[in-house]
Amino acid sequence: MTSNRSESQVRPVVVVPTYSERENIRPLVEQLLASHPTLEVLCVDDDSPDGTGDIADEIASSEPRFHVLHRTEDRGYARSCRAGLKWCRAQGYDYVLTMDGDLSHDPAQVPVLLDRAIAGADLVIGSRYVAGGAIEADWGPVRRAVSERGSAYARTMIGAPVRDCTSGYRCYRASAVDLVLLDHPRSEGYAFLIESLAAMHRAGAKIEESPITYVDRRHGQSKISSRIVVEALVETTRLGIARVLSRRIV
Repeated sequence: MTSNRSESQVRPVVVVPTYSERENIRPLVEQLLASHPTLEVLCVDDDSPDGTGDIADEIASSEPRFHVLHRTEDRGYARSCRAGLKWCRAQGYDYVLTMDGDLSHDPAQVPVLLDRAIAGADLVIGSRYVAGGAIEADWGPVRRAVSERGSAYARTMIGAPVRDCTSGYRCYRASAVDLVLLDHPRSEGYAFLIESLAAMHRAGAKIEESPITYVDRRHGQSKISSRIVVEALVETTRLGIARVLSRRIV
């Protein structure tokens, strides 16, 4: 359903999970807050050893649109995302976006994703693999293949007509966040993105994609590891088997 509320009446928030992003957090927050007049930002810091959480606290002390949630136990991307989403739902925001904390996702795309959600989508994915999307990163053939083929495999397994199943740049309608929070995730890492997409697809949510250009992080180290890749493969396979079995039971 299309909203007729003005831009100044909409309450959007961006959840940014962070772990050792001290060199990226300030410019990211500045760009995000400049992208939309009522946008707020929640940094969910996983007890970063490099002091990212302390820098975030400094920013929050003088910026009322910026908030910090500190986590000290059960680290992991999935848990950080869920904690951030729960916090946002409790605060009553209208739309909740998620993005990486390394400036690989362009904050200027926030209004684009948000407008499509306001127009009626339950979930808008910032997609690297639709027309107009691109990857401008020195990944090398192995990582590029893992990303492209991993997304294609996830699409096949969960049955969702989505080109970029592993993008963490997303905009959720507030009511749709509840679909993500219904089930406790099995994964700790980025497989959470596939789990949440599968949950929304099963529930019949309206899912759209909007092209983005993904760029390499400027500072810090990537959090992608072989363990995370294997976890995503195992969880995606499990979801696919569960989908097939549920069809046979029905």
